[in-house]
Amino acid sequence: MNHNSKHTPGIPARDSFVSGWQEGLQLLDSVVSTQEEAKRLAEAGAPEGTAVRAEEQTGGRGRMGRKWHSPKGKGIWMSIVLRPDLPLSLTPQLTLLAGVAVCTAIREVTGVPAGIKWPNDLLAGGRKICGILVESCLREGGLHYAIAGIGISANLVPEDYPDHLQGVGTSLLIEGGGIPVDRDQLTRAVLTELEYLYRLYMEQGFHPVKERWEAMSVTLGRQIFFNTPQGRCEGKAVGLDDSGGLLLQDEAGNITSILSGEIEMI
Repeated sequence: MNHNSKHTPGIPARDSFVSGWQEGLQLLDSVVSTQEEAKRLAEAGAPEGTAVRAEEQTGGRGRMGRKWHSPKGKGIWMSIVLRPDLPLSLTPQLTLLAGVAVCTAIREVTGVPAGIKWPNDLLAGGRKICGILVESCLREGGLHYAIAGIGISANLVPEDYPDHLQGVGTSLLIEGGGIPVDRDQLTRAVLTELEYLYRLYMEQGFHPVKERWEAMSVTLGRQIFFNTPQGRCEGKAVGLDDSGGLLLQDEAGNITSILSGEIEMI
């Protein structure tokens, strides 16, 4: 990857970019997890861009092993095989990249003003509308492939949410004033945005992703709490560093970078 390149000779302009990843999409009915299905395909040699979307997940999961609520026919539950030539230290950038791509597609297709909460959630109206989980498979000390899991709550109504998600989760249908989302159209848009930005990233490095992420963030400028092994800290989110870490500024003006973990916006 060339982090210093200022142009993308192999990538057409965004408005003329045609995604090839849509052709690798497999539509399934009910699965335990699209992450597991995509991993199985990746282990069998599936090419980069192979995607799996299911109508329902019976054991969908988010970060830190949390269960992901994915009722049948209501959302976009999808995982994509990536095979980037990246050092392991840069793989967290893929999560931020996926967030930008999905947020862009949601805004363009539905008009819902989604925003990104670091590192991997999309919010609308202050509530969670999408989660992203990127899992890496290592082999011989390096990155063999990564699976980008995307869960978009598209057409859920309030009654679809269990008690513990009431007031926490929302959907594009709810936030869009009751207008149903064309899930096929949004899926195509997500795959197109993801492939375009991924190719741009592999050509130019993290900078184009960083700029877009910061412009779409609902975290920057906010006071946040962050739990560390040393205890709970607080600071103002002021940007991303060049690795994708979240920059926090404390009351004394000192800036530290958070590379992973959970934040709570105040």
